Amino acid sequence: MAYDYDFAVAGGGPGGSSAAIALAQRGHSVVMFERETFPRFHIGESLLSTANDAFAALGLADRIDDQSFAEKWGALLISHDGAVKRRIDFAGVTEVRRPQTWQVWRALFDRILLDRAREVGVDVRQRHRVNSCEFTPDAAIVEFAGDGAPPDRVRVRAIVDATGRHGLIARKFNLRNAEPRLANVAIFSHYSGVPRIDDVRPDDIRIISRDDAGWFWLIPLSRDVMSVGVVVPKDLLLQMPGESNEERLEQAINGTPAVAELMRNAFREAAVRVEKDFSYRASAYAGDRWILVGDAGSFLDPVFSTGVSIAMESGIEAAAELDRALKRDAFHARTFAAFSRRQRRRYETFRRFVIAFYSPQFRDLFFTPKLPKPLFRAMATVLSGRWNASLRTRLLNHLFFALVAVQKHVRFSTPHFRRDASAGYP
Repeated sequence: MAYDYDFAVAGGGPGGSSAAIALAQRGHSVVMFERETFPRFHIGESLLSTANDAFAALGLADRIDDQSFAEKWGALLISHDGAVKRRIDFAGVTEVRRPQTWQVWRALFDRILLDRAREVGVDVRQRHRVNSCEFTPDAAIVEFAGDGAPPDRVRVRAIVDATGRHGLIARKFNLRNAEPRLANVAIFSHYSGVPRIDDVRPDDIRIISRDDAGWFWLIPLSRDVMSVGVVVPKDLLLQMPGESNEERLEQAINGTPAVAELMRNAFREAAVRVEKDFSYRASAYAGDRWILVGDAGSFLDPVFSTGVSIAMESGIEAAAELDRALKRDAFHARTFAAFSRRQRRRYETFRRFVIAFYSPQFRDLFFTPKLPKPLFRAMATVLSGRWNASLRTRLLNHLFFALVAVQKHVRFSTPHFRRDASAGYP
């Protein structure tokens, strides 16, 4: 059979670039279509420790280290009034190779990955949109259009869908399932004049809980610029004062004392942006001659910053699966069954933490400094990105979630978060 390339990748973000790089590293010919021109703005600036494994696999470890990205060693949890503080410390996690990770400017970070793809031989085509794809028993036919050019097509052995929330194949086959318990909205921007954390780890992300079901992120991108956003359930958003998103963000800041104190001298440096309907998963992650990576397969609420790390991991894993499929000349859905199971397991592991975060019982225990260190270290292990942790870590996390369930009836920790109906918990 004649093929224009071995594989096509739709989407040039972290998932698509990682898949393309890993395929090219294995000697395969790859074309990658990206509808935008890099650099471009993108949210998702905080990484997990396991991203370092992906950098090593993609030949990017030294290049990432050489950037001036802010160092991240974990997170600082702060209650709405600043009375309760707790640190998530990746340095205490023994199940990751390198605990320290990064807060990144996504415009620069994504371009580094795209440039690496071009460097290893990928045919990178920016301002090219994949319009559709069709499948025959022996090929995937990818139809695309370049900027100002007539539609064209390529014939490949299989396609990697990394089109993010656009979901090229998920929409084609009606695979996407929303998470109704995570029907949230994020409103965010970049600010100057926001103080960093005053200790030896000034650039950790701050997760500040509101007194309702919402929460803030504060992510240092440099010494001068802070990414600040609030995430609230849709129902609460409709109750917030203000008619514009700028007003809603300002009201949310002023209505959360711990954030208002940090933002008292802040100046907004960029437009206010909004993301919504961002929690979903696919009912299948692979099929006959197609495979989903990153946000094209699933995405979770941003509270634990899993997006970029999952995207890169799944991209590398997809490349390994397609390499094996090519060697066996077998591109059927059943060939990719192990890949799909792995994506589901990772999603379910993180989903358990994300769903639980939107309950006052979880927050009571999660934010308190009184939780025993072994239990908190077990949680930090998963939140550093090690979703497939050791048996001991998994058992300790089961114990923690059991305590969360009991906290509804027998309180191990002083209740610090609202429980009334207007708090907006799902």
